[in-house]
Amino acid sequence: MDFFLRFLTKFLKKTMGMFVISKRLNGDYKFIFASRKGKTIFTSIGCKHKSDCEQMIAAFKENVTLFALTQYKKGADKHFFRISKDGLVLANSRKYSTALMLAKGIDEIKKYAPTAEVLDFSENDAVFPETESVMIGND
Repeated sequence: MDFFLRFLTKFLKKTMGMFVISKRLNGDYKFIFASRKGKTIFTSIGCKHKSDCEQMIAAFKENVTLFALTQYKKGADKHFFRISKDGLVLANSRKYSTALMLAKGIDEIKKYAPTAEVLDFSENDAVFPETESVMIGND
């Protein structure tokens, strides 16, 4: 998934943020929110149905203030936050090295999530062709 985010960096710079839906190996769906630089800010919980991800994204975009963003600190340099609603944890952030970086990540969500684009990679089994099919006929 990180490769796709780096690949989309140019597009993200125009949109300032992006939700990306994908499918986990166990068949569950998830989404991430990526910054305009392609860094993952947070990753959602696994969902059995893609429509659950789409509903969470829509609710988040509509009014981010309805969600609790609770900050945590583990050890000297592991700051992160959890997004929850009505006591149910819906997403976990990436780890930040300082409280200031954590605050910037939260600010980026509040600022850019409402207008963020949504990309759906959940149906793409293979984005790039197999090596053998590319090499055929290139003798």
